[in-house]
Amino acid sequence: MLARWWLYPIVALLGLSLLGALLAGFAVLVTLPTLPSLEALTDYRPKIPLRVYSSEGVLMGEFGEERRAVVKVSEVPERLKQAILAAEDDRFYQHGGVDYAGVLRAAYSNFTSGGVRQGASTITMQVARNFFLTKEKTLTRKFSEALLAFKIEHSLSKDEILELYINQIYLGQRAYGFASAAQVYFGKTLADINLAEAAMLAGLPKAPSHYNPIVNPKRAKTRQLYVLRRMHELGHIPTQEFKETGEQPLRIKRKSQEFSIRAEYVAEMVRQAVYDRYQEETYTRGFKVYTTVRQLDQQAAYQSLRQGVMDYDRRRGYRGPEAVVNLPKNGANQEEALENVVQDMIDSDDIYAAVVLTANSKSVHAYRRGGESIEITGDGLKSAHKFLADTVAPGQQRIRPGALIRVQKNEKGVWQIVQLPQVEASLVSIDPQDGAIRALVGGFDFNRNQFNHVTQAWRQPGSSLKPFIYSAALEKGFTPATVINDAPLSFSAAETGSKLWEPRNFDGKYEGPLRMREALAKSKNMVSIRILQAIGVQYAQDYISRFGFDPSMHPPYMTMALGAGSVTPMQMAVGYTTFANGGFRIAPYFIERIEDEKGNVLEQAQPARVTKNATQVIDPRNAFLMTNMMQDVVERGTATRAKQLSRTDLAGKTGTTNDHIDAWFCGYQANLVAVAWIGFDNPRSLGDNETGGRAALPIWMGYMNKVLQNVPMAIYTPPRGITMTRINPATGLREAHGAMTEYFLQEQLPPEAGRDDDDVAKPSSDVPDRLL
Repeated sequence: MLARWWLYPIVALLGLSLLGALLAGFAVLVTLPTLPSLEALTDYRPKIPLRVYSSEGVLMGEFGEERRAVVKVSEVPERLKQAILAAEDDRFYQHGGVDYAGVLRAAYSNFTSGGVRQGASTITMQVARNFFLTKEKTLTRKFSEALLAFKIEHSLSKDEILELYINQIYLGQRAYGFASAAQVYFGKTLADINLAEAAMLAGLPKAPSHYNPIVNPKRAKTRQLYVLRRMHELGHIPTQEFKETGEQPLRIKRKSQEFSIRAEYVAEMVRQAVYDRYQEETYTRGFKVYTTVRQLDQQAAYQSLRQGVMDYDRRRGYRGPEAVVNLPKNGANQEEALENVVQDMIDSDDIYAAVVLTANSKSVHAYRRGGESIEITGDGLKSAHKFLADTVAPGQQRIRPGALIRVQKNEKGVWQIVQLPQVEASLVSIDPQDGAIRALVGGFDFNRNQFNHVTQAWRQPGSSLKPFIYSAALEKGFTPATVINDAPLSFSAAETGSKLWEPRNFDGKYEGPLRMREALAKSKNMVSIRILQAIGVQYAQDYISRFGFDPSMHPPYMTMALGAGSVTPMQMAVGYTTFANGGFRIAPYFIERIEDEKGNVLEQAQPARVTKNATQVIDPRNAFLMTNMMQDVVERGTATRAKQLSRTDLAGKTGTTNDHIDAWFCGYQANLVAVAWIGFDNPRSLGDNETGGRAALPIWMGYMNKVLQNVPMAIYTPPRGITMTRINPATGLREAHGAMTEYFLQEQLPPEAGRDDDDVAKPSSDVPDRLL
């Protein structure tokens, strides 16, 4: 009887087990046909972002929904693999997709803790979920996940599965895969991360947002220590290394979208160009675009533009704190409030937001993002001293507790009060031989203003357009020695196209008869106008189109002589390349080649070069004479500040428009043309004396000084058909013992002083030798 009582439950248990097995088998038979194909795994094509590189291969930008860098499992450091397996699936190489021992262990842990504290998903199951399933927590999804794991294990090797996991898993900050996460959090490749960083990354898959080291550093540290402890328990690291690594501080890269080269405007130009070709595939196919931009040039352009703008801003004076907020008096609440305030203020590279804690005439204590307290004293307060006084001008705010300010370290590492500039600027440089763009900075800060002032800003060029008018004059028979009267003029409304115009020289001074070379060096407006009168405005309008300018943007009126039309800095740079390269028209380009994710070249630039295919648009002798005259602009004219670079091969022209609204310097060396511009987006005066030579030239100089450091001095050799002779500098006529020498076209030698020699070639037009 006793045996019977024992038999019934055993039979019932066996029956239930059999029924369960039958139901499970039925569930398998029903579910298997519904499981997705593994083609997404066997033919793995992840969404790889568009990446933009410098000509040397340095990453400058990235565009895509997912930040991802695909790596082979063989390229993953062993310590990282150990950390991943220790954190997620230490029996990965032993189980067949589902770890039954892990399931029992997780069940026991969850039962004893009274909640779901530990999961049992293997790496294979996570791959199945990430590729094919949702994250809903249902038995049906879990069952499908297990079946898919078996299917995956049957089709792929363990290393192939691990490789998929390493490349596909989401790790926060839009980073997919460990290679991308290493770059995002630490600014390193996988090969360069250390054990502490590997453990930090390995702890992210469990809950990327919860353990994000940028957002939650304390939780991230706790998770990192757990991973290190598991590695120690599994024998991957010795006790001493475990302790030392756990105590090692982590240097997290706070700016997740930061590249070693600041080239946001170039990267955006590339994105637009690639999108025009490939549409939405631009962001998923892993295109690699190599630009013509050089790392040294781009860094120099960015730094010199920022420095030039900040120098201008300091000259114009401090405008006061951006705002003032009320600070709570409670210590804990105050720190939270301070952090909230600075989080809402966007930093601009090395210009940081700060909240004033205490302030007096001798020192200011301020709070920076992340809890840093800084002190500003001495010269660091110099620009803002007026706002530290007890009283300030009406409409202005004092620097006092709660004031929102900007701070920056100077070249000595000392904090100083600064402000975000309101003015904008741009710089672009081009190789005159083929049009390759070597550097391009479209504004002070791309994050504040995405408007590209190099390509999109139509501004008046002012006197920087004069070289093109002078070049047209040379074509018409003028010479560098032609004497022209620098005297006042006036024009009726019919002649100007608008109203009575009485132009004047920039400095208000008139010097009478001047040689054309002198007039260009001194940027004499009256001379430029008389030249335009002589050659004709229609001719000049047509002539400048040879350099790439749009004639419709330069109405055929006398104001053209002073650059009253509209140009972009890119047009100016292209125009000046014709002078630098001996008279050829080149087209600017910035994409050298486009590759797919496997390195296959999809497109390769084939630019016209001076030595091949480029079109000659002006006589090389004209280009030589213009370069020679513009060297005088640097040597003894409006750009003499550039002599500080100690080079004799620089040429260029300053430009300042009416009321100092736009300031330019367009200049070049034989192998590099660069244009700097500065002005306000809503045009207004830059201020008294803020000329091209003062506001724009220093930006150009800062750039050229760095990129020409090891470049040999260029020598401009006169082309065939150019001759040199002595002249009288007052008359521009030949004299055997004249005080100076001048270059001329052989067929345009001026007459000798005191002679009317019919054998001497005259200019090819009716232009007189002296325009008085």
